[in-house]
Amino acid sequence: MNQGRLWTVVNPSIGLPLFLAAVAITSVIIHLALLTHTTWLPAYYNGKAHAALVVPAQTLVLPA
Repeated sequence: MNQGRLWTVVNPSIGLPLFLAAVAITSVIIHLALLTHTTWLPAYYNGKAHAALVVPAQTLVLPA
């Protein structure tokens, strides 16, 4: 196991829950930041469809 000597300093019953809690808290903070600082994510969570890009047929030029 890589970094196996870490568990001689930190007890696994303390270190693993602390690590998993830190990952969960970081994930929640990132998701809250995305919800409060973007417009597309709240719309996505509410089920609003994204506007489709419409390209006029005249702008399409095929090589001869």
